[in-house]
Amino acid sequence: MGRLGSAIMKQQQSSGPIDARGRIDAALAEVAAYQGQRQGQGRGGLLVLADTLADAERLVDAGATHFLIAPRGAGEVVLALRAAGALTERRSPEARAEGRGEAAALHRWLAGRLQAHQPCAAVAIALSRLDLVNAAHGRARADAAIATAGERIAAAAGERAIVVRTGDRFLLGVEDGDLRLLAAALSRALEVEGTRVMLGSRIGVAEAMPGDDADALIRRATDALDDARAPGAAAVQVAEADGVASPDRLAIDLHHAVAAGEIDVLFQPQVEIATGRIVGVEALARWTHGRLGPLGADALFAAADRADLGLALSDHIQELTLARAAAWPRSLGALRLSLNLTAADVARAGFARTFLDRVDASGFPRGRLTVEVTESGMIHELDHAAALLAELRGAGCRVAIDDFGTGYSSLAYLKALPLDYLKLDKALVVDIAGAPRDRVVVRGVIDIARALGIAVIAEGVETPAQLALLTAEGCGWYQGFLRAGPLGEDALVTMVEGR
Repeated sequence: MGRLGSAIMKQQQSSGPIDARGRIDAALAEVAAYQGQRQGQGRGGLLVLADTLADAERLVDAGATHFLIAPRGAGEVVLALRAAGALTERRSPEARAEGRGEAAALHRWLAGRLQAHQPCAAVAIALSRLDLVNAAHGRARADAAIATAGERIAAAAGERAIVVRTGDRFLLGVEDGDLRLLAAALSRALEVEGTRVMLGSRIGVAEAMPGDDADALIRRATDALDDARAPGAAAVQVAEADGVASPDRLAIDLHHAVAAGEIDVLFQPQVEIATGRIVGVEALARWTHGRLGPLGADALFAAADRADLGLALSDHIQELTLARAAAWPRSLGALRLSLNLTAADVARAGFARTFLDRVDASGFPRGRLTVEVTESGMIHELDHAAALLAELRGAGCRVAIDDFGTGYSSLAYLKALPLDYLKLDKALVVDIAGAPRDRVVVRGVIDIARALGIAVIAEGVETPAQLALLTAEGCGWYQGFLRAGPLGEDALVTMVEGR
């Protein structure tokens, strides 16, 4: 990095940069070492240079505060170094002493409510896009934006809350964990010195539970914030109670789960409404954890992503599912099998060929296989996803879009993707027997799908009233606990054979 000039070298000691291009693992270790050296000094600014946004996100999660993707020249690095260095400068001994005083006040506030058995929650907030604001408007306005965001947070939290700022983060003590006003306040642009500034935010919240003390409550809120900052995570994360395994703990356990045979597949029946016959099943992954018992696919894949095992887990589940289905007895020989593809699968180069080879090697017929993709897995890769699905469909598989109706571009997917089935998300189904507007929405989706020649499967059907309304609106198939939840193969055989 010496070639980037003396201006860079001048600030390098306090704020980086760490060059992660082509050496992401080594850079992650350097970031961790840097944060270890600064323990007790507050969060110092640290710039990293990365090849891709995914690498940058991993480095930010590890403790970097600013990043550049493939910088083109020294000027860009100098600008980012100034911003990172400014964060270190702001954490002067006096500022750190003030921060410790505010943190003590927050601790006392939470402790007092906990001792009085009054409801309360700790909230941790991280602001983002500050590097962009700094580059566009300068350091002074970036600092002013943080201060303005703090004022808005305090106003939304209310007079009885307590707010502590630590650099570009905030810790709050509030009377309850309802964050609707807070999230709404942070979603609006800020007015800073006559300029509209848009910051992003991530929020972690921990509601008080029996046995909590102030330290545990704050720790769970900051852990939840770390989860919210993970790639692909929701912007607001609610902490689990102590005793529930964290994603990091599950990620460690997952390394041993496959070898221990803890990963299994269950099959949920899909029913033809007109005849009541089971015509297919959806394969659903389950993790029978040694300590925690059965865990669903959400926890399983969240742990896999945290452990960088997402692709390996997806491969394992596909192979396991296909092998099991290929060995089904004659009574299940007419059922269709629906198998979920992850967003990472969709993004893989050459995945269609790899997947089809896997299907053929298992012996399961392509013509009875449906691949399911979710809306969230295609937001950034729509053209690529369309090409992949067209190739799989041309090879004999059928294609379904899962959880339909919960994303931002649902109609665009119907237009762009080669689909055989649309699966109505259970969030649409659950209220169909309630407000008339919900029924109108479901009716509209079904009408559009039928006009496009796409069959509709409703998910999450639990009551006869829901099924009756779906039937009246022209839905052809359903799955849900009204008929059966996910089943093992013996139970599935018994149900299909009518025993």
